[in-house]
Amino acid sequence: MEWHLTDAQSLTLIDGEIGETSLSPAQYEIVRRVIYQTADFEYLNLIRFSESALSSGAAAIAARSTIVVDVPMVQVGIVPNLQSTFANAVYCSTQTITRPQKTKTQTAWGMQTLARRYAEGIFVIGQSQTALTGLVELIEDEEIKPALVIGTPAGFIGADVAKERLLDAQIPFITVDGRKGSAVVAVAIVDALVDLAWQVYGEVGTGLNYSSSQK
Repeated sequence: MEWHLTDAQSLTLIDGEIGETSLSPAQYEIVRRVIYQTADFEYLNLIRFSESALSSGAAAIAARSTIVVDVPMVQVGIVPNLQSTFANAVYCSTQTITRPQKTKTQTAWGMQTLARRYAEGIFVIGQSQTALTGLVELIEDEEIKPALVIGTPAGFIGADVAKERLLDAQIPFITVDGRKGSAVVAVAIVDALVDLAWQVYGEVGTGLNYSSSQK
């Protein structure tokens, strides 16, 4: 993504306030982006990564895997950076046509519908606890095997439980402990991961060459 002087100055201030950390460089880059977007340093200790989350997610982005999101705010937030890099298709669960369901929200049912269609895609749930719960149900039932799940919904009822279930799922994930989270956090994570993937797999990467008109 495009950076300006004030962005660099803010990130420098974040680095100075955090100091030493046990995070890997790639993990730290994602965490500092979240802190930059939220001005909340608690995320330094709240963001959780599975062992293969970054490698699997970056590879899937570079392979132009489909990305499924829960709400339009996430879709609008991540599309510009994707358009200038890997141009992955992005679908939103709330905009998916589904048959009515009495036991599920539109977002949850749309998420499950798209998940079955793109079973090995990347899933980003920034706001809807029900969408994350519905996705985890499919993972637990072994109906889908995502390349990466980013789950950051906030909430007092159910959101923390859904995120805890994600921790036990045998798939790559990035999530936030406890009640905190938001669509803004999800967008910051995706944008950082796209930039990291572009550094590795971009124009000078392994077999992925794009002309300037495609970037």
